[in-house]
Amino acid sequence: MSEIPSRYAPRVRSAAERRDLMSYVWGLALALVLTLVPFAMVQWHWAAHTALMVTIGVLALIQVVVHFRFFLHIGLKRKREDLWLILFSASLLIIMVFGTIWIMVNLAARMAIPM
Repeated sequence: MSEIPSRYAPRVRSAAERRDLMSYVWGLALALVLTLVPFAMVQWHWAAHTALMVTIGVLALIQVVVHFRFFLHIGLKRKREDLWLILFSASLLIIMVFGTIWIMVNLAARMAIPM
Protein backbone atom coordinates (compact mmCIF):
# COMPACT_ATOMS: atom_id res chain seq x y z
CA MET A 1 0.00 0.00 0.00
CA SER A 2 1.41 3.32 -1.07
CA GLU A 3 1.38 6.29 1.21
CA ILE A 4 -0.13 9.60 0.03
CA PRO A 5 2.49 12.28 -0.46
CA SER A 6 2.19 15.07 2.06
CA ARG A 7 1.46 17.72 -0.57
CA TYR A 8 -1.77 15.88 -1.56
CA ALA A 9 -2.92 15.12 1.96
CA PRO A 10 -5.80 17.19 3.29
CA ARG A 11 -4.49 20.10 5.25
CA VAL A 12 -5.73 20.70 8.75
CA ARG A 13 -6.04 24.38 9.50
CA SER A 14 -5.10 25.73 12.86
CA ALA A 15 -7.47 27.87 14.89
CA ALA A 16 -5.57 31.02 13.95
CA GLU A 17 -5.79 30.18 10.24
CA ARG A 18 -9.53 29.54 10.52
CA ARG A 19 -10.01 32.81 12.38
CA ASP A 20 -8.08 34.69 9.68
CA LEU A 21 -10.07 32.98 6.93
CA MET A 22 -13.36 33.91 8.60
CA SER A 23 -12.10 37.48 8.99
CA TYR A 24 -11.43 37.66 5.25
CA VAL A 25 -14.82 36.15 4.43
CA TRP A 26 -16.62 38.66 6.69
CA GLY A 27 -14.57 41.49 5.21
CA LEU A 28 -15.40 40.43 1.68
CA ALA A 29 -19.11 40.14 2.48
CA LEU A 30 -19.21 43.54 4.18
CA ALA A 31 -17.22 45.17 1.37
CA LEU A 32 -19.61 43.74 -1.22
CA VAL A 33 -22.65 44.99 0.70
CA LEU A 34 -21.08 48.41 1.23
CA THR A 35 -20.35 48.60 -2.51
CA LEU A 36 -23.66 47.28 -3.80
CA VAL A 37 -25.88 49.47 -1.59
CA PRO A 38 -24.56 52.80 -3.00
CA PHE A 39 -24.62 51.34 -6.50
CA ALA A 40 -28.29 50.38 -6.08
CA MET A 41 -29.09 53.78 -4.56
CA VAL A 42 -27.63 55.56 -7.58
CA GLN A 43 -29.02 53.14 -10.15
CA TRP A 44 -32.61 53.25 -8.91
CA HIS A 45 -32.67 56.84 -7.51
CA TRP A 46 -33.60 55.89 -3.96
CA ALA A 47 -32.90 59.30 -2.45
CA ALA A 48 -32.51 62.98 -3.26
CA HIS A 49 -29.15 64.18 -4.56
CA THR A 50 -27.84 65.62 -1.28
CA ALA A 51 -29.02 62.70 0.83
CA LEU A 52 -27.53 60.33 -1.74
CA MET A 53 -24.11 62.04 -1.59
CA VAL A 54 -24.09 62.04 2.21
CA THR A 55 -25.10 58.38 2.36
CA ILE A 56 -22.45 57.37 -0.16
CA GLY A 57 -19.81 59.32 1.81
CA VAL A 58 -20.80 57.66 5.08
CA LEU A 59 -20.81 54.19 3.49
CA ALA A 60 -17.39 54.91 1.96
CA LEU A 61 -15.98 55.80 5.38
CA ILE A 62 -17.47 52.61 6.84
CA GLN A 63 -15.88 50.64 4.02
CA VAL A 64 -12.48 52.18 4.82
CA VAL A 65 -12.88 50.99 8.41
CA VAL A 66 -13.91 47.52 7.19
CA HIS A 67 -10.82 47.29 5.00
CA PHE A 68 -8.57 48.39 7.85
CA ARG A 69 -10.14 45.92 10.27
CA PHE A 70 -10.69 42.81 8.16
CA PHE A 71 -8.02 42.98 5.42
CA LEU A 72 -5.17 44.99 6.94
CA HIS A 73 -5.84 43.66 10.47
CA ILE A 74 -5.35 47.11 11.95
CA GLY A 75 -7.47 47.79 14.97
CA LEU A 76 -7.42 49.89 18.07
CA LYS A 77 -6.12 47.07 20.29
CA ARG A 78 -3.17 45.70 18.31
CA LYS A 79 -0.60 47.08 15.88
CA ARG A 80 -0.85 50.61 17.24
CA GLU A 81 2.25 51.70 15.31
CA ASP A 82 0.56 50.82 12.00
CA LEU A 83 -2.51 52.81 13.01
CA TRP A 84 -0.36 55.83 13.86
CA LEU A 85 1.43 55.53 10.51
CA ILE A 86 -1.90 55.45 8.67
CA LEU A 87 -3.27 58.41 10.63
CA PHE A 88 -0.10 60.41 9.94
CA SER A 89 -0.28 59.58 6.22
CA ALA A 90 -3.95 60.51 6.11
CA SER A 91 -3.27 63.82 7.86
CA LEU A 92 -0.53 64.64 5.33
CA LEU A 93 -2.89 63.84 2.44
CA ILE A 94 -5.64 66.00 3.94
CA ILE A 95 -3.21 68.92 4.40
CA MET A 96 -2.01 68.57 0.78
CA VAL A 97 -5.53 68.35 -0.67
CA PHE A 98 -6.95 71.28 1.29
CA GLY A 99 -3.79 73.32 0.75
CA THR A 100 -4.02 72.77 -2.99
CA ILE A 101 -7.71 73.71 -3.03
CA TRP A 102 -6.98 76.82 -0.96
CA ILE A 103 -4.20 77.93 -3.34
CA MET A 104 -6.31 77.26 -6.44
CA VAL A 105 -9.28 79.22 -5.06
CA ASN A 106 -6.97 82.10 -4.10
CA LEU A 107 -5.43 82.14 -7.60
CA ALA A 108 -8.86 82.01 -9.23
CA ALA A 109 -9.97 84.98 -7.13
CA ARG A 110 -6.86 86.98 -8.09
CA MET A 111 -7.14 86.12 -11.80
CA ALA A 112 -10.84 86.96 -12.05
CA ILE A 113 -11.71 89.92 -14.23
CA PRO A 114 -13.37 92.67 -12.16
CA MET A 115 -16.84 93.67 -13.34
